[in-house]
Amino acid sequence: MRIKTALPAAELGLYSLVLSGALAYAGRGLLEASQDGAHRKAFRESVRPGWEYIGRKMDVADFEWVMWFTSFRNVIVFALSGHVLFAKLCTMVAPQLRSWMYAVYGALAVMGTMGPWYMLLLLGHCVGLYVASLLGRPWLCLGLGLASLASFKTDPLISWQSGFVTGTFDLQEVLFHGGSGFTVLRCTSFALESCARPDRRYSLADLLKYNFYLPFFFFGPVMTFDRFHAQVSQAEPVRREGELWHIRAQAGLSVAAIMVVDIFFHFFYILTIPSDLKFANRLPDSALAGLAYSNLVYDWVKAAILFGVVNTVACLDHLDPPQPPKCITALYVFAETYVYDHVGGEHSAVIPELAATVATFAITTLWLGPCDIVYLWSFLNCFGLNFELWVQKLAEWGPLARIEVSREASLSVQMSRRVRALFGALNFWAIIMYNLVSLNSLEFTELVARRLLLTGFPQTTLAVLFVTYCGVQLVKERERTLALEEEQRQDKEKLE
Repeated sequence: MRIKTALPAAELGLYSLVLSGALAYAGRGLLEASQDGAHRKAFRESVRPGWEYIGRKMDVADFEWVMWFTSFRNVIVFALSGHVLFAKLCTMVAPQLRSWMYAVYGALAVMGTMGPWYMLLLLGHCVGLYVASLLGRPWLCLGLGLASLASFKTDPLISWQSGFVTGTFDLQEVLFHGGSGFTVLRCTSFALESCARPDRRYSLADLLKYNFYLPFFFFGPVMTFDRFHAQVSQAEPVRREGELWHIRAQAGLSVAAIMVVDIFFHFFYILTIPSDLKFANRLPDSALAGLAYSNLVYDWVKAAILFGVVNTVACLDHLDPPQPPKCITALYVFAETYVYDHVGGEHSAVIPELAATVATFAITTLWLGPCDIVYLWSFLNCFGLNFELWVQKLAEWGPLARIEVSREASLSVQMSRRVRALFGALNFWAIIMYNLVSLNSLEFTELVARRLLLTGFPQTTLAVLFVTYCGVQLVKERERTLALEEEQRQDKEKLE
């Protein structure tokens, strides 16, 4: 819903001051805790020597991050640089063949990394879903896609299929699950698109070109087949004005973000501290709240960097890739955290919304790998999405709707915005708590909840809510400003 009401500049300035001070105070507590715990026995495995010229140990608890930007950094740079080089040469010499170049280079890179038997395994899944697409039955394609995905997540099939990988290396499991899972999703997208457009017969070659595009292969994102096919089939792609500048800026931002995160991990051990509950329990309430928040922010930053690197290469290939997820800092409603529009429609009816969220999290559970923590995470987020709609529908119910009307009549529009921001603050922390379950552990989530809601009540609880309220108001103001700028831009285009 668009926010039309502006708040006084002095009030927004106060919110900025409060939020900045609270973040600085929490950051100071986390910095001191990281310094105190650097030599703890429990930290020995995940806090190790970092950059020599910084002179501090580094949090290396996230092995994926460490592998991407240390031992596998040169391999990733070499593979993507080769892709960009050959893509540029092909675009200059024979642009009509660039889709074939993408597929051949990607297939060779996958084969060189994972081995020929892994390539044959993926080709088997591709052919299976391609044959299903020829039958023109969407339910069959979706069912086979889910079955293929389940085969990579459940024993004994996963153990059998993982044996197709040649050799052993640090990121083998991550690349295996990433390449296999995204292959199934891409093949399912292809099959459903074929069913939706029976007048157009796509070939197996079209599917292989789509699947083995290297920048998207191992880590996504998933660009639907219809969009990829339309964009990669352009015989003479043309860049928009200023597009190259935007690509350079995106590449520079991604490199800067990687360096900032690496430096951050030398001073704040936000990934290691939650694993030591005794130490985490000694943190001040403000530092503990900041620790919970920073873990979700890091998860978003990690995804945004991955999107940024991959999307930069995709943009160089004249593609318009999916945008990165919305930052957790800008989220205060569950409905903006997931995409499930096809089933949920306008997200205004209870039953379709319930069906959409259940379907979304059923597939997400299968994607992540069924286990107790994933079940709990899926249930909590599915409940959060539906609970928002239930509250909205309850507010529209006769007696309550009349109360809402009378409230709006008695309150100014600015006060109404303040009341809604208070509920947004509560929702923001629900999002954080529900997702901490999967990012850290159930025990750490229980510790944060107990400290902020029980032992810290009412001082800590109210203080954290007020700081969050200030943040929500600033996000709302940012959204209002952007919407106003977009409206002015559209008006200007109409006049021209």
